[in-house]
Amino acid sequence: MHLETRILITGGAGFLGSHLCERLLTNGGNVICLDNFFTGAKRNIDHRFELIRHDVTFPLYIEVDQIYNLACPASPIHYQHDPVQTTKTSVHGAINTLGLAKRLRAKILQASTSEVYGDPNVHPQAEDYWGHVNPIGPRSCYDEGKRCAETLFFDYRRQHRMQIKVARIFNTYGPRMHPNDGRVVSNFIVQALLGREITVYGDGSQTRSFCYVDDLIDGLVRLMATPPDVTGPVNIGNPTEFSMLELATMVIDLTGSRSRIVHRPRPEDDPKQRQPDISRAQELLDWKPRMMLKDGLARTIAYFERLLSDQKLRTQLAKESSA
Repeated sequence: MHLETRILITGGAGFLGSHLCERLLTNGGNVICLDNFFTGAKRNIDHRFELIRHDVTFPLYIEVDQIYNLACPASPIHYQHDPVQTTKTSVHGAINTLGLAKRLRAKILQASTSEVYGDPNVHPQAEDYWGHVNPIGPRSCYDEGKRCAETLFFDYRRQHRMQIKVARIFNTYGPRMHPNDGRVVSNFIVQALLGREITVYGDGSQTRSFCYVDDLIDGLVRLMATPPDVTGPVNIGNPTEFSMLELATMVIDLTGSRSRIVHRPRPEDDPKQRQPDISRAQELLDWKPRMMLKDGLARTIAYFERLLSDQKLRTQLAKESSA
């Protein structure tokens, strides 16, 4: 990476964005972090780079060479809080960042999601699978917003010959996850550390494939560095499946918690299984995840232990988890 390369990261104060900022700084990039702090946190970011408070649903006026578009709440509890704004963030955010990239002739990467596959009928999911998404369900603001963003990226490429990259990100975990974002890894860890019941939705047989954040960021950086003819979409995730019961048991063992597992009804449109086919990432990016789940969870638990040492936050989370 050239020292003078200016890189814009929308959603740069969020979980993934903050790790990406850190990696690009290490690689010598001139990083600009843009965030509206809806789910991002200032504690996540390193102030060696430029920070701009801005909402991507409004046009951007800045000079950069590369753009990573990561702006959008990614957990159901956050994206369902204001579903109209979630759709706007995906769609208007894509339009605004693509418009900026078009004006500057900048290379741009879209952080898409495995949610474009919905509750899949094909397993594992490869990039040529068109998905099984409920377009009017409670998750559709995120699922369909991301699908529309992908459409915009490829139409901009066809119409304006732009350099685009599209990554479909599968379940990712690690330090700096929001402690109350409703995602299963953070849920289980916080509940275990607080000694609360660990909530498993459904019978716990539904599966996910968990990728440690460092591996995920490596995949994004590798995708951005590919030649112009490599556009994606490319699945980036860990192909090793675990059931929710297996994950809950592992978290209890690693934390030494006495929490017991309780079952509650599975949310509407919650996918029964999710596993990426990463053949394309292996071929095009020479990429595969390296972190074992047990090791990654240990690092994530250590982060939450430090976070929960803040008594004020611990009290707040205890109240929320018992509500």
